[in-house]
Amino acid sequence: MATVVSHQAIGSIVSHRPSSFKASQFLKEPLNVPMKLRRKGFKIEATASQIPVLDTVLSPSKNTPQAFKKKSNEASLILIRHGESLWNEKNLFTGCVDVPLTEKGVAEAIEAGKRISNIPVDLIFTSSLIRAQMTAMLAMTQHRCKKVPIILHDESEKAQTWSHVFSEETRKQSIPVIAAWQLNERMYGELQGLNKKETAERYGTEQVHEWRRSYHIPPPKGESLEMCAERAVAYFEDNIQPELAFGNNVMIAAHGNSLRSIIMYLDKLTSQEVTSLELSTGLPLLYIFKDRKFMRRGSPVGPTEAGVYAYTKRLAQYRQKLDETLLN
Repeated sequence: MATVVSHQAIGSIVSHRPSSFKASQFLKEPLNVPMKLRRKGFKIEATASQIPVLDTVLSPSKNTPQAFKKKSNEASLILIRHGESLWNEKNLFTGCVDVPLTEKGVAEAIEAGKRISNIPVDLIFTSSLIRAQMTAMLAMTQHRCKKVPIILHDESEKAQTWSHVFSEETRKQSIPVIAAWQLNERMYGELQGLNKKETAERYGTEQVHEWRRSYHIPPPKGESLEMCAERAVAYFEDNIQPELAFGNNVMIAAHGNSLRSIIMYLDKLTSQEVTSLELSTGLPLLYIFKDRKFMRRGSPVGPTEAGVYAYTKRLAQYRQKLDETLLN
């Protein structure tokens, strides 16, 4: 039986950042505050993007949209698998090895950003791996809000101090990015760095397929999909779902297996169903969280193409009215 490594060991290898990372350390008067701090009485103010995703209206007030007065009871959740990496291109098992995107992967991330450019984003979660972080950053360059995504650092007191932003206006034009090792790709153990074709020739196609697609069986000294799901879903429930419940719109840029695990939770898939689930690189998926339920909306096609979701169109109309109101 293959030897596996513990989640605690994986966490110590790939990241020193704690899972209870606090976005409010970046925001002087927090607009997106994790639930743990919210319970301690931190002041919360609604942002322009915290509006009902499916139904947007303006307040009877002459100058102030309702979005600034009342938080939404629903939120959007965007899932993006990172674009093609250098080891994807070379057909190597990557797992938790930290490699960047290819030129194609960069283009995929930018295209993903165009598809979500009209969907509000208040908070971004990524893995601790550079290919997921690159994808999130590049996608946000295409977003209509024009806010700058900033990775928050909590490795040490000095890291917090040195990365502090002192301009309130600059903070308002930024989006906190929280990197968590729990969202990392499945750890492939002794397969990491090996060529997939050569590995199949060495161990047999059936054995490699079992390592890659089985829910319960891990590769040598690696994680099974079940183990990956345990950490990814636990992190989602503890840190991301409370943000959605509060009305914050969230984007997650992560990996094939960590996202499959989260989708398994969102769509209530069985272990058999999730093993056949395939996610394309750089193609965003959208969910709406409302009344404690997740509603899948598929993949946005972009604001300039036919078939844009109706709520996205209404959101664009709202933002146009919002711009006109703020300029008057």
